[in-house]
Amino acid sequence: MRVHICAVGRMKTGPERALIDDYQTRFDRTGRPLGLGPLQLHEVEDRKGGGMEAEAGLLDRSLPKGALCAVLDERGQVMPSPDFADLLARWRDEGRGDVAFVIGGADGLDPALRQRADFSLSFGKMVWPHMLVRVMLAEQLYRAASILAGSPYHRA
Repeated sequence: MRVHICAVGRMKTGPERALIDDYQTRFDRTGRPLGLGPLQLHEVEDRKGGGMEAEAGLLDRSLPKGALCAVLDERGQVMPSPDFADLLARWRDEGRGDVAFVIGGADGLDPALRQRADFSLSFGKMVWPHMLVRVMLAEQLYRAASILAGSPYHRA
């Protein structure tokens, strides 16, 4: 199952980018033997300033055809890492070819896009900067692959 992060904004070179690149490499290495990966990042940018609605259109176009759409949203489901790993494994075992995790811009996601999503995930009740959410998601994807592989990375 191919995994995609579809996000608003272009991440510049820096510590956040280095972390995402590191976790992406780790996920690909750990996940491929498990039928997970590769992990691809799709960045979109609303150059005309159309707000959440315009960003939603760009995000829609970045989604692979037929992909399960999982949005990152503060109102989404909060789950422990082992449950997230099980969810990824279930989607893979159901024959999903692609899953796309969608991260909105600074103002969040357009309500219509949130409603169309197949799944909504939250990293807690706090609101996180959208660029930091990418790093957190990349790490959780790697952690999920590690859990499924039986690696000692996850110590809970």
